[in-house]
Amino acid sequence: MFDKFHDECGVVAIYGHPEAAKLAYLGLYALQHRGQESAGICSSDGIELRCEKSMGHVADIFTPAVLAGLPGELAIGHTRYSTAGDTALLNAQPFSVASHKGRIAVAHNGNITNAGELRRDLECRGAIFQSNSDTEVILHLVAHSREKTFSGALRDAMLQLEGAFSLVFLAEDRVIVARDPHGFRPLATGQMEFSGGRIAHVFASETCAFDLIGAVYLNDVQPGEMAIVGPEGVTRERFAPEQPHSHCVFEHVYFSRPDSIVFERSVQESREMLGRLLAREAPADADLVVPVPDSGVPAAIGYADESGLPFRQALIRNHYVGRTFIEPSQAIRDFGVKLKLNPVRALLEGKRVILVDDSIVRGTTSRKIVRMVRQAGAREVHVRISCPPTVSPCFYGMDTPTKNELIGANNTVEEIRRFIEADSLAYLSLGSLRKAVADTKQDYCYACYTGDYPTELINIEELMSAKKRG
Repeated sequence: MFDKFHDECGVVAIYGHPEAAKLAYLGLYALQHRGQESAGICSSDGIELRCEKSMGHVADIFTPAVLAGLPGELAIGHTRYSTAGDTALLNAQPFSVASHKGRIAVAHNGNITNAGELRRDLECRGAIFQSNSDTEVILHLVAHSREKTFSGALRDAMLQLEGAFSLVFLAEDRVIVARDPHGFRPLATGQMEFSGGRIAHVFASETCAFDLIGAVYLNDVQPGEMAIVGPEGVTRERFAPEQPHSHCVFEHVYFSRPDSIVFERSVQESREMLGRLLAREAPADADLVVPVPDSGVPAAIGYADESGLPFRQALIRNHYVGRTFIEPSQAIRDFGVKLKLNPVRALLEGKRVILVDDSIVRGTTSRKIVRMVRQAGAREVHVRISCPPTVSPCFYGMDTPTKNELIGANNTVEEIRRFIEADSLAYLSLGSLRKAVADTKQDYCYACYTGDYPTELINIEELMSAKKRG
């Protein structure tokens, strides 16, 4: 899947390692799929906070010279794709501010649904904003709090927030991380042992970041929990009352890397099960199963295994397409898709193909892919989608389009089939999606498939306009 849902954000935090900024860089490198627009790292040497952020990819921003200017044993990092706030360096994170509680920095994954109201109130109290990101609102709430301690001010700030947030904070001598009471976005905790048996504490949006730096995954920061790591050690406390959990199911459908453990469950396991259940629900008389790479691969493996049909990677993805490229002046039909995918004609010619993808959002990309597979000689193209139709936008940090842009919100499955020019089309049922992620306790949010939002949305018109801007 590509050019559909845009990636949102990834966060990482390191405490107690002499090369904290380098580890944060490696963690962000592993989380690059969560945002390709901008990236930033703030570090502390116990006295001073230093921040570096820029537009672009992690590896391009953090050269050895840049990392050398980020000393200290504490660091937080962020990689971003805009979900709220315009695309600009001003909105790149982490944000930092000097306050009467000292210098503090924050990076955020999620979306604060009452950010507009909070911002207006803060501006009335004299706050001056540098960006239009909801993350800066959090920083101002902390700075304006009358609580004496940093952790007290953070607790005070978070109790005013509505919506989704997985936060990593940095002060001169400590790292504090927290997750909203519903647990929309993931935040894993781990540790790594290094020279002399010393232990560094690490936090990240996904466990694939731990694998790269040699850290061991321990558990998740719990919904409504705050973890404080400082000179006195690690303390974990609940800052908000227990709420029904609403983990974003799309993390398992598409967003997270398959080699991660997210919400304490293997993403690969979930995706293969999505494919297996899809094969049971929506079989097709066909010759082979072909994934739409890369996100369709695990579900297609499950589908092929369950159906007994051969799995073939008959669409090859170009992983080196940059943010800009020179288009030919003479219009080439479906150029954008051809730039990223190319069919293997020898595998497709004369075949009845089951094309497995994770979602259809607007439908335009799916139609181009179906056409491409037909042009490569496929006799029939049967599209299978490993989740239900997307009918509602997300307001919790996933950059979905508005409702009138979602093909599933405005068309029947048959109408969508005709639009994408497939011989047949089937989606996974909501019940099977629940089963695939082992949601026995109703811990997941399915709002994008049901329109049933788990929190009160403060100002729907404002959120929609922010989504259009983002």
